[in-house]
Amino acid sequence: MDPEAVKSRLSNLAFGNVMAAAARDYQKELIAQEKAQASSTSNQEVDFDELMDDPELEKLHADRIAALKKEAEKRQALKRQGHGEYREISEGDFLGEVTGSENIICHFYHREFYRCKIMDKHLKSLAPRYIDAKFIKLDAENAPFFVAKLGIKTLPCIILFRRGIAIDRLIGFQDLGGKDDFTTNTLENVLLKKGIISAKKDGEGNEDNDDIDTSRSIRSSVQADSDSE
Repeated sequence: MDPEAVKSRLSNLAFGNVMAAAARDYQKELIAQEKAQASSTSNQEVDFDELMDDPELEKLHADRIAALKKEAEKRQALKRQGHGEYREISEGDFLGEVTGSENIICHFYHREFYRCKIMDKHLKSLAPRYIDAKFIKLDAENAPFFVAKLGIKTLPCIILFRRGIAIDRLIGFQDLGGKDDFTTNTLENVLLKKGIISAKKDGEGNEDNDDIDTSRSIRSSVQADSDSE
């Protein structure tokens, strides 16, 4: 037999044995990985079960549920008091409205004043987003007593009340840039700085205030200068 042929055959056999051994080792490694993964999953399930039985976790869960329930009850109570919407009231309702809540934002307006209509739009947008404050409006022409008592000379005029006491006011658009195209966000920031509404703590809706075209969208046939009586 040719020595070279014998050598070649032995070499091939040796290579085949090496490959077979490598395949067996690879298969063993895969089996070991599968077992380790199964063991880890089992441990995770055990840990999860242990957490579910953890009294501290149960207490945290119960406290969270109780807090959510309390908050929901508070919101319902505020809604019964007229919070969460922008409402018109009469002069006869005024005292009861401003003394019946903690924070009140009252807009004294004139139905034909263009700037009052702009203010209406922004307040209507903010009211459902800040339920802790009450947003109301009062026709100044139909409330001469309180207009005189509060010294209101310019419309629109927003009076801020806390527990029935007037603490601040916005006269015309003086605090809002003096122009008609201010955004709801501008008014919102002013009210936040004055402390009559509270900053949002989470992702409660903070609609962007694309109100630049307010003057065009709500322009009425009568445009009065709101900085006159």
